[in-house]
Amino acid sequence: MRTTKELFSLEGKTALVTGGSRGLGLQMAEALGEQGARVVISSRKQDELDTAVAHLAARGIEASAIAVDLQDEASVQPFVEEALRRLGRIDILVNNAGASWGAPAEEHPLEAWDKVMNLNVRSIFLVSQAVGKLSMIPRGYGKIVNISSIAGLFGNAPGTMSTIAYNTSKGALVNFTRALAGEWGRHGITVNSIAPGFFPSKMTKGVLASIGVDRLAQGAPLGRLGDDEDLKGAVVLFASDASKHITGQILAIDGGVSAV
Repeated sequence: MRTTKELFSLEGKTALVTGGSRGLGLQMAEALGEQGARVVISSRKQDELDTAVAHLAARGIEASAIAVDLQDEASVQPFVEEALRRLGRIDILVNNAGASWGAPAEEHPLEAWDKVMNLNVRSIFLVSQAVGKLSMIPRGYGKIVNISSIAGLFGNAPGTMSTIAYNTSKGALVNFTRALAGEWGRHGITVNSIAPGFFPSKMTKGVLASIGVDRLAQGAPLGRLGDDEDLKGAVVLFASDASKHITGQILAIDGGVSAV
């Protein structure tokens, strides 16, 4: 029987983190690397990836980066194949890449709707499918962690956000997680989702400015927003054998907002 420390260890494991060049993605890549995993991160911008790899290397984490636009269907398979070439296999997949768009529903541009849905749902299906077929299913092992949002659990209160495409996409990702867990459990693959609340990031900068940090913090039972450490424990749990009997679950990390 393994010790608790051994169950949470990622020594010898490999991880692919999309949207891993900054913000929550980089925080989770750092957590996986700190636990011993070799990491490949991706995003669209090479300069941000270079900075992120240097950040991880400074912390003793073995990491490399692949620049890719996951909205481009033709890029997905070559991207996964390159990640496999570097890692040898993919034990852990963190589907973090995503986009948002703010506009009232009656004025929301169709082009923006498609952009959000394509990156937040379609690309996650394509990446998961490729990783499953090329690595996880043949090996009978895998840990998939989808980054949804508490915006996928309910709508927006009046006077806050107008993000119907984002909310819809994250709601879809919640049930994608459950459906894929149901299908791939027989292959030894667990599929879970982390649903963050408000964390300061490039994506949330505008919302935090318009609604106000204090107002958002006051709406959380813990009285604060998320910080640079708050996703680390959850992603390590879902990526490690500590969660070998957990699948199809959605874990909100939001200071208690979704509980009240």
